[in-house]
Amino acid sequence: MAKHKVAMLTAGGLAPCLSSAVGGLIERYTDISPETEIVAYKSGFRGLLMDYKIEITPQMRDKAHVLHRYGGSPIGNSRVKLTNVADCIKRGLVKDGEIPLQVAAERLAADGITILHTIGGDDTNTTAADLAAYLGANGYDLTVVGMPKTVDNDVYPIRQTLGAWTAADVGARFFDHVSNEQSAAPRTLVIHEVMGRHCGWLTAATARAYIQRTKHNEYIDGFMMNQELKNIDGLYLPETHFDMEQEASRLKEIMDRTGYVTLFVSEGACMDEIVADREAAGETIQRDAFGHVKLDTINVGSWFQKHFAKLLDAERSMVQKSGYYARSAPANYEDLRLIQSMVDLAVESGLNGISGVTGHDEDQGGRLRTIEFPRIRGGKPFDLSTPWFAEVMDYLGQKYRPVN
Repeated sequence: MAKHKVAMLTAGGLAPCLSSAVGGLIERYTDISPETEIVAYKSGFRGLLMDYKIEITPQMRDKAHVLHRYGGSPIGNSRVKLTNVADCIKRGLVKDGEIPLQVAAERLAADGITILHTIGGDDTNTTAADLAAYLGANGYDLTVVGMPKTVDNDVYPIRQTLGAWTAADVGARFFDHVSNEQSAAPRTLVIHEVMGRHCGWLTAATARAYIQRTKHNEYIDGFMMNQELKNIDGLYLPETHFDMEQEASRLKEIMDRTGYVTLFVSEGACMDEIVADREAAGETIQRDAFGHVKLDTINVGSWFQKHFAKLLDAERSMVQKSGYYARSAPANYEDLRLIQSMVDLAVESGLNGISGVTGHDEDQGGRLRTIEFPRIRGGKPFDLSTPWFAEVMDYLGQKYRPVN
């Protein structure tokens, strides 16, 4: 077998899997191909363009198992689109006149890399696909194998992305504490904003995990700490449409009866309406290098707060966001198992010269395989026909209909 030199990078936003995936790749190569050199490009594709890298030493290999305990990325992240030449030049990642894809390819060749592992979401892996296509078209002998991470769980055709299960579980734990704010003042509206630009999977899964976590709580009759205080009263996703007047009437009855209302809101819910309203008012909407609206400038939770606080006659209202807390957590048991299976396949594919993204292929019966790069894309909506989602909405007593 030819001697290999492996590089890895993590990119895009954080997810509760990056540290473990990096550790897992190091461990797996050390187990089955100990002679293989390993480097990591710091801060994703930015480090690749600027030649910032970490040499993985024998001491780091010996302690790679420690990485499974932590969230974040031990090699750093960034958001860089290699085909967005103007943005790369503006940020000083390449010089004027240079082509980022060419700079990246030449850096990999100069470093003697034969296998590149990219760990990221749809933007990372579509960028990896662009790079793999460029390498193939220009005679570079290099295998690119991606691993899919995103708390949104919205990558076609992958059934489950790395980190999403953990983010839902941690988000539920986060809100278990926050929900007690309902006891701080009468007529309180608490909004839990959960990550999810185009896909409501994480918001729905977090609600499900929260319900499972709290529905068997023991309370003392007569006190205000009870099941109603811990309930979720409304769940709003990018895929669902609701009538503001009808929802306000339903929620007002709950507020009048109990003195508190709790809403779970995806950060992408009603985003199109909010963007349209702001652009109509003459505002310029900020977007990132991939053309995505910068959600922290839109503040969907605040939009819900503004409208519903008034309609419900709330005396106190707040928006609490679990996103950064949840996405920075270490992987839980379910994700650790998923990471290990994808790591094993990624290493096998790399050594066998098979490029693509590891994942359970929904178009091939959910089989774990290395999926061809051209089939990878983001924006996969949450499937509202998922059985457990119907159970969640029945539990909430909320009616909904699909956006389209």
